[in-house]
Amino acid sequence: QVHLVESGGGSVQPGGSLRLACATSGYTYSRSCLGWFRQVPGKEREGVATIYTDVYTGASRPTYAESVKGRFTISLDTAKNSVYLEMNSLKIEDSATYYCAASEREKTATETLAIMTSCTGLGESRLKHWGEGTLVTVSS
Repeated sequence: QVHLVESGGGSVQPGGSLRLACATSGYTYSRSCLGWFRQVPGKEREGVATIYTDVYTGASRPTYAESVKGRFTISLDTAKNSVYLEMNSLKIEDSATYYCAASEREKTATETLAIMTSCTGLGESRLKHWGEGTLVTVSS
């Protein structure tokens, strides 16, 4: 069973930094999408960053929401089975509950393309595994 656990959330001042971690277990897909999404009560959940990886080609394609480009960095450490989100220059508007998500296992070339396409568009349609979230609060 796939299990995702986020950590690293907390309270910081504007301009500060945090690194979120998502420990995965039971996730060994060759082609996959892993991502971070955030949600504020009363608002829709939005994509923050995703990373598509393909072990056969060595491809690794990160995608970021325009609002976090240049400030956030998503990375994958396969040795630790973890996905990270380095957040710098945090703003009050970054306050939210951050969720880690992973795509469902691919079965066909068509599914692989769908996963990649959705991933690079910060979509949730192919993300079937979710963590419980970690709260990030940015305030003075």
